[in-house]
Amino acid sequence: MAKKKIVLMSTGGTIVSSGESATQTTGYRLGELSINALLDQLPDLKDKIELEQEAVSHVDSSSMTSEIWLKLARSVQAAVDRDDVDGVVITHGTDTMEETAYFLHLILKTEKPVVITGAMRPATALSADGILNLYNAFQVALSEESKGLGVLMVLNNTIGSARFSTKTNTTNVATFSGLNTGELGAVIDNAVMYYNRPTRPHTMATPFSVKDFEQDESFPRVDILISHADDDDKLVDATVAIGAKGIVFAGLGNGCIPDKVFPGLVRASAAGVRVIRSSRVFTGPVFNGLSEWEDAGLISAWNLSAVKSRVLLQLALKKGINDIDALREMFERY
Repeated sequence: MAKKKIVLMSTGGTIVSSGESATQTTGYRLGELSINALLDQLPDLKDKIELEQEAVSHVDSSSMTSEIWLKLARSVQAAVDRDDVDGVVITHGTDTMEETAYFLHLILKTEKPVVITGAMRPATALSADGILNLYNAFQVALSEESKGLGVLMVLNNTIGSARFSTKTNTTNVATFSGLNTGELGAVIDNAVMYYNRPTRPHTMATPFSVKDFEQDESFPRVDILISHADDDDKLVDATVAIGAKGIVFAGLGNGCIPDKVFPGLVRASAAGVRVIRSSRVFTGPVFNGLSEWEDAGLISAWNLSAVKSRVLLQLALKKGINDIDALREMFERY
């Protein structure tokens, strides 16, 4: 039986970072460690797959950019479009992993498995988690059951959906969780087990693709503003003044907007800046706002987080979708 071909794309992150000692699990740096140092610890992997590698970037994911997103998306799309490629595994830092994963989840056109993984501890640490995460990511990419599920996030023996999985802890290896929905499945030893499926449209069922960036590679500027006590409209006005095309307002509770902030959001919406009403709270949907919020054209994020709302709004605006009702339907749908 012929071995499946998996393309491994590396972007950097903790999984290839080094500390000064085996007990250092924070404060480490991204150095010259190669992903090959981990692959060399998985000798039986060569018996299961035909591996092809591509280095897309080498950055800490706290410095991830939309330019790298687009480069990565194009590389993944080119790989999955090949008849000889069965799946793609991506290594990525955990800080912005959920944003990159959701971007790919919306823009890629494929039913082949695309799996993103990383690590919470550097490769030099005691109980480094990267090596097992990488092995499990390959296992998921090899599974026939992984087809058609969109972009998958595999860490700490769990399989999460790019749509729902989010980072919940600063240092714990069990940081990623689908807080609103749970996980899609698990990887135990060599067994890939699914018990849920994503319900929101993705990949083949979205209007987005890398072709949207053929003529112009820029991304519309969309900023996130997090509300708090004593909040006012000054940052809203400043965001509009610097050229934002969209604002994700992470409000209080069920996306509640302080009285002193609301006039600024009204002005922004009237000026054509699309405003998404999200929440700074981790779980629960944001919808059915006050009538004056709806009348002002503010768009509910439903159960999409602020950072993922930003990704969806950027892609929609890039596609030329600026109508408030169309965006409302899109946020409810995706």
